[in-house]
Amino acid sequence: MSGLAEFGFRAGWKVVQWLPEKAALAIFHAGADRATRKRGKGVERLRANLRRVKPDISEQELDALVKQGMRSYARYWSDTFRLHTRTPEEHRRRFRFDRLDDLTREATSGNGVILALPHSGHWEAAGAWAAANGWKLITVAERLKPESVYQQFLAFRRALGMEIIPTSGSDRSPLDLLAEKLRAGYIVPLLADRDLSRRGIDVTFFGGRARMPGGPALLAVRTGAPLYVVQMWNDPDGIAHGRLVGPIPVPAEGTLDEKVRFLTQEIADRLADGIAEHPEDWHMLQRVWVDEPAQTLA
Repeated sequence: MSGLAEFGFRAGWKVVQWLPEKAALAIFHAGADRATRKRGKGVERLRANLRRVKPDISEQELDALVKQGMRSYARYWSDTFRLHTRTPEEHRRRFRFDRLDDLTREATSGNGVILALPHSGHWEAAGAWAAANGWKLITVAERLKPESVYQQFLAFRRALGMEIIPTSGSDRSPLDLLAEKLRAGYIVPLLADRDLSRRGIDVTFFGGRARMPGGPALLAVRTGAPLYVVQMWNDPDGIAHGRLVGPIPVPAEGTLDEKVRFLTQEIADRLADGIAEHPEDWHMLQRVWVDEPAQTLA
């Protein structure tokens, strides 16, 4: 991350909270529209990803979808920089959730629950909402560079009531720590729609070959905790929305590898259903598919 980007993050947390919400959102939308017109690397990647999701729409329709997508991404950041100023009641009011009774039952059962999420809607608001309900919640976070930005993200999420495990740098593996927390009755939400590491699981996703993390599936097999997908989007009034899908049953037969691959494909299918329904809220400005020609792999 460049020094300018680091300054932007710090300024976001310090400045946006003092602006009227509508004014802040207007500024972020203007920035999103400017970025869309410039068609930089991230915008072109989003465009290519949305073309995979909606292969039959016209170029003009795709232009409009990309603009909506960039505005949705801007709303995510505008809202994120304000989350720490909201009360628990505001967190509960500003996030809607389908099948709330089912999630409440799982969250209060004492057995733990695994939630596989896409980079859609507003996952930070979802975490703040869950914590505001009094539920124990833990997830993993990529170790950003520079360390000062990573530490600021940690402080931000912890202030919202989330416990965070770094993806690297701990004495124990994140999976071992998460398994321990599941047995203690925690909710474990994990972003699950992109993993280009060598440990990722190949899945079929919108007709192409993508790679997704096997962590949610492996945790379900190892611990017996129920595994759900949460489809996420923003409602027309700007309120973030989530929908519980599942549980996805662990196969009774097969090797560990076969079970993990089966469950990861099931997760991918359910994530795809939600993304196809609300493609404008899928904030995927990075590469997803590994079957693309070499010149488009940026």
